[in-house]
Amino acid sequence: MRTVNEVSKLTGVSIRTLQYYDKIELLHPTKYTDSGYRLYDDTALEILQQILLFRELEFPLKEIKEIISSPDFDRNKAVKQQVELLTLKKEHLENLINLARGIQFLGVKNMDFTAFDTSKIDEYAKRAKEQWGKTSQYKEFEEKEKKRTSKDDKDAMNNFMQLFVEFGEMKESDPGSAEAQNQVKKLQKFINEYFYHCTDEILFSLGQMYSGGGEFTENIDHAGGAGTAAFTTEAIRIYCGK
Repeated sequence: MRTVNEVSKLTGVSIRTLQYYDKIELLHPTKYTDSGYRLYDDTALEILQQILLFRELEFPLKEIKEIISSPDFDRNKAVKQQVELLTLKKEHLENLINLARGIQFLGVKNMDFTAFDTSKIDEYAKRAKEQWGKTSQYKEFEEKEKKRTSKDDKDAMNNFMQLFVEFGEMKESDPGSAEAQNQVKKLQKFINEYFYHCTDEILFSLGQMYSGGGEFTENIDHAGGAGTAAFTTEAIRIYCGK
């Protein structure tokens, strides 16, 4: 566990920014000390990395929150985009450095302003942004959402959380047991029916989020008791063959 001060020094993100991320429910600390100080584990730091990656892609915080909370969030895809974007930025900086050196050391009078052109970077960032939020699962969720009333939503969420109550009742058992694995199957079926087509890959990503700290973990553990989120994650991992 790292304190908010240690995380700030490690990442370069100000303490005030980390506090703000907590306030807007973008990044919750893993836990608080008895004195109320924020503490972050490695999972929280991984989430912070994703937030910073999307900030480099110039995403608003609101959109970042929606993306990393989405069940179909693909971490590898995000990292690949970041590598490509940083490569473009590196090329851009090298062009600027070469131009500046020519002026400084050679006295070159150069009226070529192409080194200042950021159109490639802007275009890549634009295309990267367009790829998020347009998955088939997201569209399916939107379509189903349109057909539900507020009462339907409330009932669905209550039924959804009941699944974790049931996970909690078996959390002292083997997550690979037939009972636990059937419960995972029941969870996947529920998501398929009420939200979107939940593949094993999406289900696995969901499982990682369930025990990743913050609001997800708190709600699940509140429903099924402390340790329910971790048990559910492990049961899902086994179910998905990971």
